[in-house]
Amino acid sequence: MKGNTQRGKTFARSLRKSETDAERKIWQQLRSRNLNGAKFRRQHPIGHYVVDFICINEKLIIELDGSQHQQHKDYDAERTAFLEQSGYRVLRFWDNDVLLRTESVMQAIFDAVLASPHPSPLPTSVGRGSSSD
Repeated sequence: MKGNTQRGKTFARSLRKSETDAERKIWQQLRSRNLNGAKFRRQHPIGHYVVDFICINEKLIIELDGSQHQQHKDYDAERTAFLEQSGYRVLRFWDNDVLLRTESVMQAIFDAVLASPHPSPLPTSVGRGSSSD
């Protein structure tokens, strides 16, 4: 999405340098296309927000929420609505779940990647008849 400002990019860069334990744990699982070949980025600006993790090709955003998010429910709802209106699916997980139930969190993310809203391209042999011109 266009409209990412230099300020947003600078802020995202600072967030990457000060990641939480939960972000570090999930990033180890998502990086290097470890999840069904999906390429994720971390702390990526979209509009005036910076999302925790994003797979642009799958239009999937992963947000990790710490205890401070309990006091910001309206802000989080507004943010999620903006991201969904921009065409993204948003998955939210509590930091505690990431740290204590990592396997379940990763399974939910994997399931979301598999349920991609984008159709897979047809294999090259499908739809090609023999040419007998």
